[in-house]
Amino acid sequence: MKEIYLNDLNIELKKLLNGKWIESDSDTYIDIHSPLNNSLLGKVPAMSKEEVDLAIESCKEAQKKWKLTNIFERSEILYKAADILEEKIDELSELLIMEVAKDRESARSEVNRTADFIRFTADTAKNMQGEILQGDSFKGGTKDKIAMVTREPLGVVLAISPFNYPVNLAASKIAPAIIGGNTVIFKPATQGSLSGLYLANIFQKAGVPAGVINTITGKGSEIGDYVVTHPDIDFINFTGSSEIGARISQISKMTPTLMELGGKDAAIVLKDADLDLAAKNIVAGAYSYSGQRCTAIKRVLVENEVADKLVEKLKEKVEKLVVGNPLEKQVDIVPLIDNKSALFVEGLIEDAIKKGGKLIVGGKREENIVYPTLIDNVNEKMELAWEEPFGPVLPILRVNNIEEAIEIANKSQYGLQSSVFTENINDAFYIAGKLEVGTVQVNNKTERGPDHFPFLGVKNSGIGVQGIRYSIEAMSRVKSTVINLRK
Repeated sequence: MKEIYLNDLNIELKKLLNGKWIESDSDTYIDIHSPLNNSLLGKVPAMSKEEVDLAIESCKEAQKKWKLTNIFERSEILYKAADILEEKIDELSELLIMEVAKDRESARSEVNRTADFIRFTADTAKNMQGEILQGDSFKGGTKDKIAMVTREPLGVVLAISPFNYPVNLAASKIAPAIIGGNTVIFKPATQGSLSGLYLANIFQKAGVPAGVINTITGKGSEIGDYVVTHPDIDFINFTGSSEIGARISQISKMTPTLMELGGKDAAIVLKDADLDLAAKNIVAGAYSYSGQRCTAIKRVLVENEVADKLVEKLKEKVEKLVVGNPLEKQVDIVPLIDNKSALFVEGLIEDAIKKGGKLIVGGKREENIVYPTLIDNVNEKMELAWEEPFGPVLPILRVNNIEEAIEIANKSQYGLQSSVFTENINDAFYIAGKLEVGTVQVNNKTERGPDHFPFLGVKNSGIGVQGIRYSIEAMSRVKSTVINLRK
């Protein structure tokens, strides 16, 4: 694989197979253009089903030896990978800016956070232990039986990462998988694949043995269904849309999965809330990376008594957000990943206004830049109340009381996170107990992390639990060896 230098981004990347970066047999490539200026950044192979077979076969063979290595040896590789990531932060963060339109601060934060994640994964694995169970601790049991409980790797893990965090959400799959003794077939999202392959190269440089990580790239229409239904894939770890996640779940049948899917995270603001704190967190949670985050705040449910005050405070903050190209200056609102995404967001805005929504700020689009938009008086008849925009638009729904807020929040097909802003701890616990979500944030924006916390969604927002220890456990299985003592 050629080194990526920013003065020569128009490069052609290869595939990682059995420890070597080699040309694709298909000799067909997918162009990767920057959402910032449409410049050609590079190409990735559009691999064939036969190439997918070879990649999986290589992983399957490598796993036989990799699972026998000790935790200390695997951990040292992860520590080295984290060190290399930090050494390459300037180069990799610039690539993130160009490929997925991150602002510079967010790009550097993603690289640093990923290095921390990888190190903590190694630390956690070294401290995970099995257990011994005594037979006589159960009624009717006997001292003559002892169970030794350990964890075994599952085998070959398929890791599918999204465009919005192509480094962090790739490493959060790869690191727990390989520390647990699995091998990995890594399929990055097409937009984001240059950054993803760059990460794979870092793991290789850190000493990951041949075949422990193999990469596949290509069109989902050609190899997507094929790889998720492949008989030699033992686990699927996917981050992406709920629609694709549902399809994977349906066609993969008995293959276990761990999925992080869509969200429509609600911020519930009660009449006794600290409105300055709420406004600050809501704006940060809704508009960071132009709302292209599954954990972004995507609707506000505010009690009528304080709605006017909250909207005014939100308006003041949204108007100060800086829009533009992150190559030119530090910005808050970046271009969306493509024009199709921008058109979808624009359609949601137009539908809301047409049906009576009050435009407070924004509503403007220039190609794939959507200006930060705030819409008041949104009701349940508007698409914006239910659809996940994945863009910088925030609807305000006014409610009469706590029960109405809970009811509307729970009507969503999604159940990732919610925020509750209140000074009454009893109300906070009451609402948290009623909300059908994986996580409730009290007096803070919805967000992932810290990365050792459990992270999950219910309903159409996901399957399984992530978080460093939880991910390691998900990609391993319990094995019990029962020792029958002689009488």
